[in-house]
Amino acid sequence: MKSGFSDSVMEQVRGRFAHVESCPFEGRRVFFENAGGALTLNSVVETSAKFAAIPDNQGRANGASRALVELIERAKADMALMMNAPEGAAGGQFFMGESGTELLFRLIMNACLARRGQGQVLSASLEHPASRSAAARWAAEAELHHVVIAHDDATGTIAAAAYGEAVTEDTVVATIVHTSPVTGMGVDVAAVSRAIRAKAPECLIIVDGIQHAAHGAIDLAAYDVDGYVISPYKMFSRHGFGLAWMSPVLEAVAHNALEGGPALNWEMGTRDTGAYATLSDVCGYLEWLGGEVSGATERRARIVAAGEAIHAQEKALSDAMIDGVGNLAGLREMERVTILGGADNPAREGLVSLVVEGVPSAEVVERLNAAGIRTHLRKADHYSGNILTPLGLEGCVRVSMCHYNSLQDVSQFLAVMKDIAE
Repeated sequence: MKSGFSDSVMEQVRGRFAHVESCPFEGRRVFFENAGGALTLNSVVETSAKFAAIPDNQGRANGASRALVELIERAKADMALMMNAPEGAAGGQFFMGESGTELLFRLIMNACLARRGQGQVLSASLEHPASRSAAARWAAEAELHHVVIAHDDATGTIAAAAYGEAVTEDTVVATIVHTSPVTGMGVDVAAVSRAIRAKAPECLIIVDGIQHAAHGAIDLAAYDVDGYVISPYKMFSRHGFGLAWMSPVLEAVAHNALEGGPALNWEMGTRDTGAYATLSDVCGYLEWLGGEVSGATERRARIVAAGEAIHAQEKALSDAMIDGVGNLAGLREMERVTILGGADNPAREGLVSLVVEGVPSAEVVERLNAAGIRTHLRKADHYSGNILTPLGLEGCVRVSMCHYNSLQDVSQFLAVMKDIAE
């Protein structure tokens, strides 16, 4: 089975990331814990170090300060390009916060308060608690009725039709998860948005894009939503901040801001210029990759090509993990292994969650780690109980890949899983 990348591109891709083959604390390992945080671009590491040493602040009357402001504006423009934000008056704004979770809470809070007492808030049981918890809390505070639509346990995702059946004319806020961090299955955000707006055209729609961001292109102009949040550390940047985009409608609602300050400012205090600058590194990386895998010359076309190539590479990895590599049997052939969402699921985005009959998932994770394969245990707790409890599971093993992983990584994983499953 072939990789989605040529050998040359694969070598170059892996060379652009830090700690691809080894952990700085435990030595050589295969990194299949990308859903917990992707590897970091070497350029991001360099940029972070550079800006950590700069003493100047934004908004001052000197050349250094002006340069910092220009870098922030460039980063926002790069994000608009990378995520294909609507143009002109519909463009909205990007802003930075403490984390993706914090930004989801802020956007959902202000959306609910802006529609106080006017109807219902719509969520899905597939969502991460960052959006579900925020919707539950602020719907109650704003005297709105919170409706949670059940996802499909068998496929590990939710269809637009489920939203279409639940939405009403008085649905004023809706939340969507673009990809589940437990099942790894994606949601058709554009189709869900159309289903909502068919009955509630003025609904404020907010998307959790945190898990999806590293696994394919983002197209805000096609989604017709009001908010989209990512965590840059899950998209090749670093920890310590989150990024949100808001439509002009959402950015205009009442929100915390300094009295007398700019009416549309959503950032609380001075943000880290270096964090913004790393986003330009991410954008530049995707442009480079798109140029390597296609003949595209225009910037957005290269980014789209990169997203398609990333998706293809991760599908090749997932297929190999499920169907086997060389003479190594895939998970499908291991009788005691059950794959969440099923082995044949077109919604999968670089992630396979599994259980092994007769072996606790915690033990599977420990045995894989002892063999140099980094995965993660998901438990039926406040993070993942919404997915696992309906399936009657206390836990599962999350094996999360990214495009810089190789078929050799998959082979090493399957070799160890053969011993565990037998």
